[in-house]
Formats: sequence, structure tokens, C-alpha cells
Amino acid sequence: MFALVDCNSFYASCERVFRPDLIGKPVVVLSNNDGCLIALSNEAKALGYKMGDVFFKVRDDLLRKRVAVFSSNYALYGDLSERVMKVLENYSPDLEVYSIDEAFLSLRGFNDLEERGKLIKHDVERLTGIPVSVGLAPTKTLAKLANHVAKRFEGQCGSYVMVTPDYDILKQIAVDKVWGIGRRLTEHLKAFGVHTAYDLSQLAPRAVRKRFSVVAERTVRELNGISCIPLEEAPPHPQNIIVSRGFKNRVSTKQEMIEAVSFYANRAAEKARIKKVYAYRVHVFIRTDPYGDRATSYSASHAVILQEARNDAGTIIRAALQVLEAIYKPKHNYQKAGVMLTGLVYDTERQISFFGGGQSDRVTQLMKTMDRINKIHGRETIRPAISGTNKTWFMARNLLSPRYTTRWGELRKVYC
Repeated sequence: MFALVDCNSFYASCERVFRPDLIGKPVVVLSNNDGCLIALSNEAKALGYKMGDVFFKVRDDLLRKRVAVFSSNYALYGDLSERVMKVLENYSPDLEVYSIDEAFLSLRGFNDLEERGKLIKHDVERLTGIPVSVGLAPTKTLAKLANHVAKRFEGQCGSYVMVTPDYDILKQIAVDKVWGIGRRLTEHLKAFGVHTAYDLSQLAPRAVRKRFSVVAERTVRELNGISCIPLEEAPPHPQNIIVSRGFKNRVSTKQEMIEAVSFYANRAAEKARIKKVYAYRVHVFIRTDPYGDRATSYSASHAVILQEARNDAGTIIRAALQVLEAIYKPKHNYQKAGVMLTGLVYDTERQISFFGGGQSDRVTQLMKTMDRINKIHGRETIRPAISGTNKTWFMARNLLSPRYTTRWGELRKVYC
């Protein structure tokens, strides 16, 4: 048996943890640069707002309806996600973190499934403040649908067990709600008269494989209770790491671009160290507004190959700035830049150069010390000076809430 634990309206729920006055009230969270709505509480959805609504178009309406609006606080969301996953580890040694707000657990050998599902929901909410829904079923695809039932169907208490495929339930779920069925495949299936999860489950698996793909065949088998998708306890080998943001204000000077690219390169190197990988290639891209004047538009990207795979900030930043020097053109107002690391390998996969010049133990220890200090005292407590201090180009987050759990200076004050 699998259990899928999904945090309800995760970003909005994170904002409510330290703001209990917002419980039961509409809450929305904005994308980078406060561009559009990316997370909505059920109360906000009931008012008619949708994912992707442009913020400046609905700003006045949100204010009039007294909706609480927040800029994305990724430091808070990431920390609370880690806390949720640590609670889930107490219920099964087999845990797959599927996304920032979802995780699969193996409950093989447990008999008290209904009580266990309720206990998981209760303990996560009690220990983290994040409300969750729990779906239990013999396959991961059915666990996804059981979670949908727990979250969306009336009369459910946030936990639902589907011991065997419940075809009456599958008849009530549209085919595009099935895990792994994308928009394009949905269109093809509807052309064949497949409109619900039940319709999909009744197709011949081999015919589905021949007509569509082996992935679609697995989905059909999973809908019929045959487990084809195992739990992935070890994270997949990372293919790339990318750090990219749109600028708050247009960047028109080379110094500002150097600061931005250095900042992104440092963050990419930090992510590589978190994942315990090293990069052989450093890519950089810059661009003006794609919707601006075509006569003055410009975009470019290039990469440099390192002699040895590295993940220290100094090497990654130097490589990124080397690329920037080659692609930067003055007299442009840049809207976005990014740094991507590829050719990622683990430490055991690295090839050490015969002539030396690789990442020394001293540099590795320096990075560990910097990461440890930043983890304790907050990100960028220690940072490369070349990434700047004012950051007038940094993305707009005018409605950012405090980083309650990751920065000492923003701890919630309690008065007795």
C-alpha cells in the first residue's frame, strides 16, 4: 500500500502558520516580481480568483474583498516543507519526496490503514501547522486519486483509503485528473471516447501501449490495482541546476549585470553543494524584454567547460563572468539573466586531473563553513562581495512576510 500526503494550498498554508488571524480568510501568494497569483486558499478560490491571474489587474479587487496578499517567501516554504517531511519519516522508513508539498510513503505490512491515515494527517498538522490530505491505495496512481477524493469530495475528513480500485469513484473523476495524463494526451483520449478515469481503466493495456506509450500503459494497469511505479527512495541523478530571475528594474549597466550573474552563480553553486554534485559546465544567458521593441531586443547564451568538475562559489562565479564578458552588449535594458550548471556528477564520479588544479580540500572546507554559517544565521550572512550589496535589480517582493524560521532577526515576538 502507498500513501500520498499532499499539503493543502501549501504556500498559503505556510503564511497562515504564524498568522492564525488568517485562518478561514482568503489568502493568495504571488509569483516572482509579484507578477501573478500562484497559490490560493480555498476561500480565495471561492471568490473567483484563479491561478495565473495577473496581480496588477486584480489588485484593487483583492483589496476591496480584504484578501491577504503575500510575495513568495521561498525560505519559509522550504523550511516548513523539510519539517513536514521529517514528521512523515516517523511513519515509514520508505519515503519518496515527490515535490515541495507532496510525498509518497510505503505502508506495506500495516493493517490499520484508515486509522494510520488519520494519524498522519493529525500529527503533521499538530507538529507543523500545515493541513494535509492523505490518500491510501495499492498503487501510486490510485493513491493520487484517493488523495483527490480526500481533498475534494464532500463528507471526507482529509483521509481516504482505497483498498481496491473503486470504479464508482473513478467514474466521477475526469481523465485529466489522473496522474501522468497531460493536456495533449487528454485530447487524444477524449477523441477515443475516454472522458473519465474509469473509461481509461477499461482500455486494453497492450493496445494503449501500441497507440500511445508505455507510460500510458502503466497508468491503465495502475488504475486496475497493479503496481507498476515503484517508490523512489533515492532522488534521481540531477541533470542540471538553474538559477534565473527577472529583474525588478531593467538592468542597463555592466556592473549591475556582473552583480546579478555573480549572485545567481553563487546560488547555483550552493544548490550543487546541497545536492552533493559537481558541475563540468557553466551556462549563462541574458535577455531583454521579449515583448519589448524588436529593434532593440537582444538575447544571448553561452557556456564554458571546466577542466575539472567543481561546486565552489569562486570557480563557478569566475566561469560565469567569463561567459558574461563574451555575450554582454552595452546600450541594452536587460530584463532577465540566469546561470545553469550541467554535466553534474557525484564525488565518486569525478575524474581528477593528472596535472592538478582541482578543488582542494581547503576550498571544500571553506564552502562547508560558509554553508553552515548561512544555515544557522540566514542565507547570505556570508556571501561573495562581487554579488553586490544594494541589489537594486533584485526581484520585487513588496509584500514579503518575515522569514520566521530561518532568520534570527525575523523571529516572531511574543509578549507575556
